[in-house]
Amino acid sequence: MKVLLHICCAPCANRPLASLQAEGHAVTGYWYNPNIHPFTEYRSRRNTVRAYLEEIGVPLLEQNDYGLRPFVRAVAEDIPHRCVKCYEMRLRRTAQTAREQGFDAFTSSLFISPYQNHSLMMEVAEQAARDFGVEFLYRDFRPLFKEGQAFAREHGFYMQKYCGCVFSEEERYLKASKILP
Repeated sequence: MKVLLHICCAPCANRPLASLQAEGHAVTGYWYNPNIHPFTEYRSRRNTVRAYLEEIGVPLLEQNDYGLRPFVRAVAEDIPHRCVKCYEMRLRRTAQTAREQGFDAFTSSLFISPYQNHSLMMEVAEQAARDFGVEFLYRDFRPLFKEGQAFAREHGFYMQKYCGCVFSEEERYLKASKILP
């Protein structure tokens, strides 16, 4: 099956990619992450994905939009519940691209993270699959998380410290300084 794998970062993508290939799927990576800020963070994650996929010979489609303003506009009214908007932006665009580019299915490296809301991501992805007429290939990659992080460290990947949006970075600093409960 031809699968379009949305990639949030190389540390999260390496094991899902290997797992899907081991299942016999022809995988193409897809970079679309308008949520990642600031630009230096966006560039570091994107460039690491580019280099890794080139190294292993996996094609990469890029929707290379640094989307600070559209992302902030989308989440500004409800920052505490921003994740659903973020999932919608990325997973819907992935489904749309999968359909337009003739892929059989799509999925995301986000499904490796123990920090993401899997049920919400699945709900968003399943709706996107229905809306765009392309299969959503769900895999719970969370059991591979530690292995993927170790692989990333061994290979010298850029390792981010927060989910991606400026608000998650803010929360990281506030928790570290014990300002948040």
